Amino acid sequence: MQRSHPPLLARLAAGAALLAVPASAPAAEPLTIPAIMARDWIGTPPERPYWSEDGKSVYFERRRPGSELTDLYRVEVGSGVTTRIEESARGMAEAPGGVLSRDRRRRLFLRRGDLFLAGPGRGKMRQLTRTDAEESAPLFLAGERRAAFRQGNRFYALDLEEGTLAELADLRLEEDPAPAPAAGFLGEQQRRLFASVRDAVARREEAAEADRRSRAEDPTRAPAPWYLGKDQELLEAALAPSGRHVVVVLGPKRGEREAEPDGAPGGVEESMPVWVTESGYLEVRKVRPKVGTGEATTPTVALLDLATRERRDLDLALLPGAQEDPLASLRAAARAAQAASHATQEPAKEPGKAAQAEPAQSSPERALRLDALAWNEAGTLLALQVTAHDHKDRWLALVDPATGALTPVDRQRDAAWVGWRFDDFGWMRDGASLWFLSEESGFSHLYVAGAGSRRQLTRGPFEVDRPQLARDGASFLVEANREAPGIVEIYRVSAADGAMTRLTTFGGHARALPSPDEKQLLLTLSSVTGPPELYVQPGRPAAAAKRLTTTVSPEFAAVDWVRPEVLPIPSRHGAGEIWARLYTPPGWSETGRYPAVLFVHGAGYLQNAHQGWSSYFREFMFHTLLARRGYVVLDLDYRASAGYGRDWRTAIYRQMGTPELEDLEDGVAWLVEQKRVDPARIGVYGGSYGGFLTLMALFKRPELFAAGAALRPVTDWAHYNHGYTSAILNTPEVDPEAYRASSPIELAEGLARPLLLCHGMVDDNVVFQDTVRLVQRLIELGKTELFETAIYPVEPH
Repeated sequence: MQRSHPPLLARLAAGAALLAVPASAPAAEPLTIPAIMARDWIGTPPERPYWSEDGKSVYFERRRPGSELTDLYRVEVGSGVTTRIEESARGMAEAPGGVLSRDRRRRLFLRRGDLFLAGPGRGKMRQLTRTDAEESAPLFLAGERRAAFRQGNRFYALDLEEGTLAELADLRLEEDPAPAPAAGFLGEQQRRLFASVRDAVARREEAAEADRRSRAEDPTRAPAPWYLGKDQELLEAALAPSGRHVVVVLGPKRGEREAEPDGAPGGVEESMPVWVTESGYLEVRKVRPKVGTGEATTPTVALLDLATRERRDLDLALLPGAQEDPLASLRAAARAAQAASHATQEPAKEPGKAAQAEPAQSSPERALRLDALAWNEAGTLLALQVTAHDHKDRWLALVDPATGALTPVDRQRDAAWVGWRFDDFGWMRDGASLWFLSEESGFSHLYVAGAGSRRQLTRGPFEVDRPQLARDGASFLVEANREAPGIVEIYRVSAADGAMTRLTTFGGHARALPSPDEKQLLLTLSSVTGPPELYVQPGRPAAAAKRLTTTVSPEFAAVDWVRPEVLPIPSRHGAGEIWARLYTPPGWSETGRYPAVLFVHGAGYLQNAHQGWSSYFREFMFHTLLARRGYVVLDLDYRASAGYGRDWRTAIYRQMGTPELEDLEDGVAWLVEQKRVDPARIGVYGGSYGGFLTLMALFKRPELFAAGAALRPVTDWAHYNHGYTSAILNTPEVDPEAYRASSPIELAEGLARPLLLCHGMVDDNVVFQDTVRLVQRLIELGKTELFETAIYPVEPH
């Protein structure tokens, strides 16, 4: 959703004649479309930074210019000396992530699918596995003498002192091969009549019992496999740190043409032709299914007791409100509308023939999905996060593995949909309560809850994100836009009373990683005109930050970029303030009369009017080019954008393209009133969701813009993916009116101004079919003089 096409930007730049740019635009150093689109012209910023074990160095990766390969670097915090780690040494260099022992002195981590152990002191590292198989899920077992890991569908424990490898659990998606006595009348008759049959059954059962007893009592043998069923798919499995239990999540086995991307509950995959191929022949790839084409099911969550060989299945339907149907009224309305439509289309019935009554229909059983699970440090409690497939509820619950008892600790309910983000949770140090994020108050805030207790730690009209619990459990490190919606700083939050202490004062966009001793912060900082760089700051309020990296190219740094002003625009539609980036032409004057361009960001739920480096960095550069040519450029965070709370996000529920278009209208009015913009010379462009909104603007308010360019646009939401679309519009069968009101293809007759449609033919997100269908609709509506298309045969989204 962040991609732009070089030819498209060139066409947009060359299309200035549509808006009649003044010839007196100020001169500046050359800035061209090829330069903007050059991949490495900006430089290659640091990626995936992490601390060394001793906290004296920082590691990070940088992509090689012109390549997808990355190099690993180490920078000494004290001296600032940066060294590239040779490829031959990367295998034994320190690595990020992993799990710590309780005394925080040892760490298990994975590198390229193998398991390593890091101990006290720099360079104290030991490789534990070296296999072609993929190891995963490392953890220290109780007593911390053994390290456990998963390989495929098996769990192992490695004795760190003796080196003995023991299998803990073998999970098999098969039926138990041990034959049971034949059932039914004939089987019972055979055993009753024939001693030879009875003896054979008894010997078989005796051998099976002896094998089970031997595996249980003989420490030199591996335990018996767990047979979970041949028609099952293993969605998740996690070993408890106690080594006693494994939780498994099972779902029905999907067919070859079924997929589950983006949270979709299965469905038939779409076909995407690939025209330019290595072989020279047309190829067809399978991509994500359309919304509503699958059948949602609730997974089976089972606890396996490795000591007693007992299995306990959890009943997720016991969660409060889990069996309600929040879409019941919409289902009924859709059925009534369908019945009325059928009635008008059916031929007249023969005289005297009675009409047959329609069978009564009830709401389907509500399907749930398991989003995440986490054992506490001792393995005595399991936490589950569960969300309804209809997106209206999210629950947190605790499970006692000894009994299988399920205790709900939190329920988030939203009449629209619970958000895709702000679902972080984790264990407090007491091992009995959870911290988590929730939008219950209208903004993402931090909470702590256990069985029978619940506290909100932070509050206010701002968003808290990415909490990290301190080692002593007394505080959290969080990101928050408390100062302004577009400024993200780092704060320390007291776990006792929620008091917030601001640690950084950068005024841009900050992300932090505490050092191993938690006395320093590794910061990734960016600004409106500067890509992310690494800094180190003592973990004190307003302490000076030391810069560790400078990765922008000299060519990029030499450009006098037009720095956008980030400001609020008043809403005339009751939305409060609409934040935006404003690019003003150099030499702008109160006496001028200027053309303008509105840029509409994509992704739907994304924030672009902030003080950090934009994911739309090419558009940022393109907007400098436009401003230098005399355009005023406005980039709005319309309703549905991130950063402004729950109500801003859910304003588009069942009406995509309505509140956002109101915000674009308010932006146009503000430009005309405040920035001397000519209302007859305003264009609009955007990609993905921005392309969708461009179409909605041209189709619903054709007088608002002189022209528009829609890049890779969604033209019909019934053709988009399930996870995103069903949250906002439900599904087409349940809520057809929401799809009709929100899809540009239904409104195409409104086109009255020039439109440029641009799409990559191998777009596996918004598939090329979206644009093809809209083109055919416009042809049939007689709009051929009003639109052009530009296609890109090898471009994805």
